[in-house]
Amino acid sequence: MTDEDGVGAEDRDAPLRVLIVDDHPIWRDAVARDLAAAGFDVRASVGEGRQAVRIVPGLGCDVAVLDLHLPDLSGPELIRGLLQRCPALRILVLSASGEHQDVLDAVKAGASGYVLKSASSGELVDAARRTAAGDAVFTPGLAGLVLGEYRRLADRATGPETDTPRLTEREMQVLRLVATGLTYRQIAERLTLSHRTVQNHVQNTLTKLQLHNRVELVRYALDNGLGDDAAE
Repeated sequence: MTDEDGVGAEDRDAPLRVLIVDDHPIWRDAVARDLAAAGFDVRASVGEGRQAVRIVPGLGCDVAVLDLHLPDLSGPELIRGLLQRCPALRILVLSASGEHQDVLDAVKAGASGYVLKSASSGELVDAARRTAAGDAVFTPGLAGLVLGEYRRLADRATGPETDTPRLTEREMQVLRLVATGLTYRQIAERLTLSHRTVQNHVQNTLTKLQLHNRVELVRYALDNGLGDDAAE
C-alpha cells in the first residue's frame, strides 16, 4: 500500500534519511545535530557539491538540505546533479540569501523548498519533514515572490490560459493554495473544509493533470502562472 506520494505504509515510521551539503563546517554540524536530535537519519554531511553528487546514489536519502553557494558548484548545478542521479530525492535549500534570482533559480532547477538560515531549529526540522513528505516549503514571503514571477512569465509567454485541463472552481482554488506551500490542514482551515475533502480535491486534480504528487502539482502551478489570488 502506498500513500499519495508513493511512500509505503510500512515505511512511514522509519527515520527520514537526509544528506546535508554546506561548505561551512560549524553550520553544517549544527544542522546535522538539529536534524539528528529530531529523529532524522543523517546519512552524510559534506562540504562540496561534487562530492554530494558522487555519493548520493548510495545513500538512499529522502531529502537533501543544501546551501546554495558552494565553492565548486552553483546551487542550480548541484540541485540538477543530485536530481539527475536520484530523481525521487526532495531538495530543501537552506540559504542566507533571500535574493529574488537565487530563489527563482533554485526552484527552476528542481528544489521543493527554500528556507532562510535565519529560521529557527524547529522551523528547519518542520521544513525538512514537509519537504520529504512532498510539500513545497518556503520561508514566509518567498512563495509569493516565486509565484508572482512565474505568473508574469506565463502571462508574457502565453497570454490567458487556454490549454489548462478543466478543473472545478474549488479544485483551482485548492491548487493555488497548494502552490503557496500550505499544508492540507492549513488549506482546510482557510477554506472551511475538512482535511479529507482537501485531499480528495488534490487527488482529483492530480488525476486530471496526469501528475503524481504535490511537488509536480506545485511546478505545474508555477509553470502556468497560477497563484493564490485570494491570499493574505
